[in-house]
Amino acid sequence: MPHGSGLSPEIAFALIGLLGVGSQWLAWRLQLPAIVLMLATGLLIGPVTGVMVPARDIGPLVSPLISIAVAVILFEGGLTLRLGGLSDAAAGVRRLVLIGAPLGWLLSALSLHFIAGLGWESSAVFGGIMIVTGPTVIAPLLRQARLARRPAVMLQWEAIVNDPIGALAALAAFKLAEVWHNDLQLSESLLLMLVRVTLAAIIGWAAGKAIVLAFRRALVPEYMKVPVLFVAVLAAFVLAETITHETGLLTVTLMGLVIANSDLPSFVELRRFKEQATILLVSGVFILLAAGMDLKTLAALDWHAAAFIVVVILVARPLSVLAALAGSGLPRNERLLIAFTGPRGVVLVAVAGLFAERLVRVGIEDGARLVPLAFALVVATVVLHGFTLAPLARALGLAGHEAPGLMIAGGSRFATALGVALKAAGIPVLVTDRNYTRLRSAREAGLANYYGDILSESAEHGVEMVSFGLLLAATENDAYNTLVATDLAPEFGRENVFQLKRAGEQSRRHALPASLGGQAVGQGEGFFDLDRKMAEGWEVKVTPISEEFPVAEWRRTHPEAVVLGTIGSAGLRLRTDEAEPKVGPGAKIVAMVPPEAAGPHHGGADIRGAG
Repeated sequence: MPHGSGLSPEIAFALIGLLGVGSQWLAWRLQLPAIVLMLATGLLIGPVTGVMVPARDIGPLVSPLISIAVAVILFEGGLTLRLGGLSDAAAGVRRLVLIGAPLGWLLSALSLHFIAGLGWESSAVFGGIMIVTGPTVIAPLLRQARLARRPAVMLQWEAIVNDPIGALAALAAFKLAEVWHNDLQLSESLLLMLVRVTLAAIIGWAAGKAIVLAFRRALVPEYMKVPVLFVAVLAAFVLAETITHETGLLTVTLMGLVIANSDLPSFVELRRFKEQATILLVSGVFILLAAGMDLKTLAALDWHAAAFIVVVILVARPLSVLAALAGSGLPRNERLLIAFTGPRGVVLVAVAGLFAERLVRVGIEDGARLVPLAFALVVATVVLHGFTLAPLARALGLAGHEAPGLMIAGGSRFATALGVALKAAGIPVLVTDRNYTRLRSAREAGLANYYGDILSESAEHGVEMVSFGLLLAATENDAYNTLVATDLAPEFGRENVFQLKRAGEQSRRHALPASLGGQAVGQGEGFFDLDRKMAEGWEVKVTPISEEFPVAEWRRTHPEAVVLGTIGSAGLRLRTDEAEPKVGPGAKIVAMVPPEAAGPHHGGADIRGAG
């Protein structure tokens, strides 16, 4: 479509939403980095084909839309910064922020000046912006790579905390450049900036405290909490931005941090809504930024820009991180992973665009090069880390298993038998229980176990959730099973959450809404049915299926077996119906079999669980 024939704003917004969310869905289906697909899609519909040009189709709304989106994204990031969640990562985060950020600023500025060829003023400003590592990029990458908890927490905290710090560092450098060029009083300019930053921080703290107070005292009805919160975020951001540009990022991050650490009863619901809103906003902003790029501007980047990007990724980032974490006590593999993971995202491009205009306005002409350099750095880091973070994490032993592991809530005989059988088949298993004694058989069988409530905050810090893709609530308490399945469904995905059949489940009087609980597993067998079978000598067995021993032959030799699941190329799948499993050669059937069927049979060796 030629550039002259533009889209209406309505069509442009619809197209951005469709392509952004569509890219995320396609990335999930194809197991590809979502950020890479969004960038490619934006470039395709924008500078490559001219189907959509944001400046033409949306006009002056582009800049404020991106600013507001970034504000909401950073606020949601602040909501994830629960101080209790730091635990053993706290020291590393402090080092990354207090030592790594200033050192990264210095090394980035030196790279910009000596390699990219920018003047000292532009280098100092852009070097400050490059402190930002991009929560808009980190979140999707962590979701895809399934990192171990501590490095994931450190990368997430660094990205969110350093975003406003990077903007403030760039603001400080710009004020110095402005003073230098306009012969202003340095002390007065810096004092004024300090006062404005302090005011922005006070606004964020006060807004967060006001929301907490209003929600705790029931001054806001439940159905209005999310709208009130959303409006409060926008108001706080705009108020801070009115005082001084770029201090709004500090305001909303601090506001989210205050709310996150206030123990609000409705906090989880608020955070989940904000997470969903953030996915939409990240999608839209990436499409907008990529579509708004000019190919001529990008084509003007020479080998100096390429060399600068290489030095930032392979030298400046690793050096600053390794120096900051030296002597921290962190294992070497975690330090290396963090050192070579520094993707940049939306905030870098947005803030670079703002300061590029300001630098040019005060007479620093090479400030115009900030935007193409920023976009090139974003593309390079997003593509690189999008494809390499998961393999690098696996190589360093810091990623979840390829096969989705199973977390079993409830330390019964059945849970132990199932765990032993699956562990022998190569499936990671964790058994949890609130009663220490009930975990005895799991401990004796050598199964990984967690003593405590899996819903507790302690479990968030003490359990490596990334190793487990499936959840089975299998305690004797049907209500607790339903609570566990419901609460952890957003974490695992509803399609991956299961529980044992509840007593009276078929009765309309006891039926629950579809939004509560997990899928029933075990062909209609409840806890006490399975426990009775275990007492009678039944065993959990994993049986290989082959050409010589198909499913029909397995069923003939195991007529009373209770099918629990199957193991195929995609790992473990739990069964939720009573139909015969449809699997071919190479797959395995996980089932409970009676004592008379427990001996060896045709089709290969069985892997038995402990009774």
